[in-house]
Amino acid sequence: MPFNISPRLLQAFLALEETRHFTRAAERCCVSQSALSGMIKRLEDALGSRLFDRNTRNVSLTPEGQLFAEAASRLMADFDSVFENLRDHVAKKRGHIGIAALPSLAAGWLPHLLAQYKQTYPGIHIELFDSNSDRCLDLLQEGKADVAITSPGNRIVEFDAEPLFADRFYLVCPKDHALARFKSIQLKQLEHQSFVQLRKGTSVRQLIDARLEAIGIRAEGLEVEQLATAAGLVAAGLGVAIVPELTLFQFQDKRLKVISIQEDNFERPLLIVKIKGKSLSVAANAFMGHLQKSSPTRSTCDSL
Repeated sequence: MPFNISPRLLQAFLALEETRHFTRAAERCCVSQSALSGMIKRLEDALGSRLFDRNTRNVSLTPEGQLFAEAASRLMADFDSVFENLRDHVAKKRGHIGIAALPSLAAGWLPHLLAQYKQTYPGIHIELFDSNSDRCLDLLQEGKADVAITSPGNRIVEFDAEPLFADRFYLVCPKDHALARFKSIQLKQLEHQSFVQLRKGTSVRQLIDARLEAIGIRAEGLEVEQLATAAGLVAAGLGVAIVPELTLFQFQDKRLKVISIQEDNFERPLLIVKIKGKSLSVAANAFMGHLQKSSPTRSTCDSL
């Protein structure tokens, strides 16, 4: 049968153990002397042993009381540690948050936001996973990430997701390319162009392929894993690339030209995703607040 011993009973025991005086112990616990006596009696009944020898002149520990004193001190220290830790978490003085994000966001837009969050809550440990869309969702399911910032996909219905913002697409081409003279283009102007593309399976590639195929354009050309590689290939004249605005920091090369694409709703939706029905920690909720107040600047392409 489990013992019914509360922290208040432990406090009463420790106060009496230290003062060896019922009146002073009662004052320390802010109770009457009779109430303190009743608390000690309940503790002794729960343990099945006398803890104190009392007489009119002094109070002393029994052998069992001496044994219990060490355990009571440890238990109270554990209680204090648990509640202090919880208070610190609630006050966001300490904690942990796992964030899964698409690599293009983790490298470009997100670092500044994380720096602001860390400045506000320096005691919270941040763990960042830069992964593709499917892996971001896997990290949520595995409990390694509290929130994910990713694009829509077939698996999103398994999660709670809300829109964050939309990331427009731009064309990147060499400065001596025939299209470089335009300030903006339409997708139909890309017919017969060679492309430098991210590999199939990425959320960006799927969005671009679907939009091009809808107007009868089959994008062919080199496929790469990394945006930095794509930038180098485009600068060398091996094709043009369609990329989201938040990746344009990877294309800051004097040999490249960034051109706006004038197509309705041609953008990459970005979502905040978490596990359905699972409460977020105080630290994760605070990060969600930072996310929801943020939006990327639209001046990126103006400087390129």
